[in-house]
Amino acid sequence: MKYTLAFDVYGTLINTSGVYNSLEKLIGEQAKLFMETWRNKQLEYSFKRGIMNKYVDFSVCTKDSLNYCCEVFKTDLNKAQIDSLMDEYSVLPTFPDVDTELKKLKKSGHRLFAFSNGSEKAVSNLLTNANIIERFDGIISVENIKTFKPNPLVYKHFNTETNSTKSDSWLISSNPFDVIGAISYGMRSAWVQRSPDSIFDPWGIEPTTIINKLTDLSSKLEMNE
Repeated sequence: MKYTLAFDVYGTLINTSGVYNSLEKLIGEQAKLFMETWRNKQLEYSFKRGIMNKYVDFSVCTKDSLNYCCEVFKTDLNKAQIDSLMDEYSVLPTFPDVDTELKKLKKSGHRLFAFSNGSEKAVSNLLTNANIIERFDGIISVENIKTFKPNPLVYKHFNTETNSTKSDSWLISSNPFDVIGAISYGMRSAWVQRSPDSIFDPWGIEPTTIINKLTDLSSKLEMNE
């Protein structure tokens, strides 16, 4: 069976830890905790804005969370340094297993879409910079419906835009909240457990399948036909 595949971008295809080296140069030994807090707050701010129906471009959540971290860690970054970090966030690298598997899935006849809280322009720039944009049939962003994952309207929007159904589409994501959102909506979903330390939220809602690296996806799809 050929599926319509929704690939989460940040944290699944694109390595958000790509800013670590720059942070280490700027703030030293606090860089890892700063980076993790930045990512967690970025997601938290998108959740809150989604609940309040106060949509903004995802980049605003990214910058607001960066400013939050500067205050929490008492890091006096100037405007040029903040702008530089934001620019770097727009050209993050992919994980090393991404391109190989995307090529294989495309060759197998599946339809591949980038599916993100980020704007279409931001995602397009990321995928272009990473030299993988040609692997996709399109980019589906939340910006047209002005809310964020895991709102069920976002997954419905994906099906509508790709002319797919719940039964023939899969979400692929390293973010448990995204997987739970897709499963709750009715799609199937593969959780990419990129670190053995990653914990799936114990809500009693399980992913359809779990993979440790993206290159395991093709075989898992075949097993679930």
